[in-house]
Amino acid sequence: MTAPPTVAPVPGDLRMARALGPVLLASAVGLLPFTVFSTFLVPIAEEAGGGVAAMGSLRGLGGLAALAVGAAVAPLLDRLPKQHVAAVALALLGLSSALGATGHFAAMVVFAVLIGAGTSVLFPAMAAMAADRFGDGPAAGRAATLVTATQSLTAMLAAPLVAAPALLWGWRGNLVAVAVIAFALAAVFLTRRGPVLAPRPRIGYLEALRALGSVPGAGPLLAVALLRTAAFMGYLSYLAAYYDERFSLSPGVFALVWTLSGGSYFLGNLLAGRFANAGSERWRPERVMVVGLVIALGAVVGFYAAPTLPVALGLTVLLGASHATVAACVTTLLVRRCGPRRGSALGVNAAGMSLGVFVGSALGGIGLGVAGHPGTAVVLAGLTLAAVGFAVRVRSVTSV
Repeated sequence: MTAPPTVAPVPGDLRMARALGPVLLASAVGLLPFTVFSTFLVPIAEEAGGGVAAMGSLRGLGGLAALAVGAAVAPLLDRLPKQHVAAVALALLGLSSALGATGHFAAMVVFAVLIGAGTSVLFPAMAAMAADRFGDGPAAGRAATLVTATQSLTAMLAAPLVAAPALLWGWRGNLVAVAVIAFALAAVFLTRRGPVLAPRPRIGYLEALRALGSVPGAGPLLAVALLRTAAFMGYLSYLAAYYDERFSLSPGVFALVWTLSGGSYFLGNLLAGRFANAGSERWRPERVMVVGLVIALGAVVGFYAAPTLPVALGLTVLLGASHATVAACVTTLLVRRCGPRRGSALGVNAAGMSLGVFVGSALGGIGLGVAGHPGTAVVLAGLTLAAVGFAVRVRSVTSV
């Protein structure tokens, strides 16, 4: 009688982090340019002479660049060595940061476009590279979610980390430092050898898209990612306005709320990534994803009806953790189900999430304008409910 196949245990987080050191560092560095830009928006606008509103709009320009480049390049990510793709993306980040340090408005326009284009390729390449490092089992999914957890940790801690060095050398020095680190990492990835993978057929762009569409559950998974991102980013876009109107929180106090939300997202992503790849038959990622979305649906409805500040804060934590759980499950399932096409899948997913940021902010704003915060609640609940429907469909599809 043949013994059932065994699944290799997932390495511990610290062991995995050591193995993925350059990958995790590159993922963190990818978030720093726009973090510097957002943190020092006012002095940057004063230097450039373009006004805060005009300068702030460049972040949206970067998002459009991320959407366009991410959608165009995603199906091709599996045709090139991912470490070389990462090197090119990091070089773009370094070049853009160096240009941004000049402080000229035209340079900041190029800065925003190149950052958006670079990160749209860097992040899926890093997640796919991390997964490739650990094969095709649960460890691969865990490695990819560790990359996203590192990104969320960087987003939570980057503001104080860039504010302290700026006391010594200003925001220009921050961008120069980012450029130096990005160029150094680009050199590392350009010269390193990636894992030895089985030969893959060289297929065209449209063939790559059709091959991705043939993966069981890939379509609904990408829809979940887009809708979940739209719901969460729509909520975050007007979070400060909600706390100001309902509880009269000053910007300084609200910064603590933002840290609370970011911390819950980081912990949710980190813990859900491990839980979803623990090998439990009862709590497979498909089921955890549905549960996370149902909790997010209840939390977003309750949040906008919260009677007191402590209740609102508790639901803010719950929303961050539940959305992070869903994000970790989506990444895990794309890595597992898409196999050799995981780079393309993660690239399409990143482009879809870029679109979700715009959709969520736009629809949330429409809801707010028409019916105030209850209108925003209805819009975000509708997006989350639609994501639940696609998540249930993912559960009904047998994975490969």
